[in-house]
Amino acid sequence: MSKKVVSKGKNEQGSSTSRILIVPVLAIAGWLTTIWPNVAVAVSYSNDYSVCAGRLLSVGVTPEAASLGCAKALRPRDLAACVVKIEKQTQITATDALSSCNKARRPEELATCVVGVSSSTQEAVNPAALDYCGRSLLPVRFGQCVVGLHSGKIDLPPTQILETCIDASDSVIGASSSSTPQTIIPTGSSPSIETNPVPTQPIIPTQPGTN
Repeated sequence: MSKKVVSKGKNEQGSSTSRILIVPVLAIAGWLTTIWPNVAVAVSYSNDYSVCAGRLLSVGVTPEAASLGCAKALRPRDLAACVVKIEKQTQITATDALSSCNKARRPEELATCVVGVSSSTQEAVNPAALDYCGRSLLPVRFGQCVVGLHSGKIDLPPTQILETCIDASDSVIGASSSSTPQTIIPTGSSPSIETNPVPTQPIIPTQPGTN
């Protein structure tokens, strides 16, 4: 057998081996390309919602309520933090807190308000605290009002303090959203009025000996 025939046989054998190795590699590469976007989507979308659901389940919320609450929340982690904080630091149940936390624009501020008001009134108005803090558009300020008046030894029932502070909170919101008031000019003064100056004719110097 000549050297050319042997060399040709070896080349053909090498080409076949290469084809055998390349085909599985290409198949695996194609499979990874197909599955990788799905893995990336799973990783990016599971964090906030899974954390939310897990925290709600840990404080006794039913799976149905937890799934619905987390799915509706704009910030699932904040929703869960609101519910857990209220449940652990007040006598309000997680199920009752979930509804209010879900409606709040800033769930964590709502939780701060509810916990502060409940602590200030020695748990006397827990359901009312949840209701009033949920109604206020400035829950932290509202909570400060209730705690401040109560700690100032104001001799009023807690519910009356809540009503007083919610009215004041509404007044502040109305004032801040109103149009800009007109400028008040003091008596005896006149407003400055900008006017365009009247242009003057340029003065042309005359030469000596001319009229």
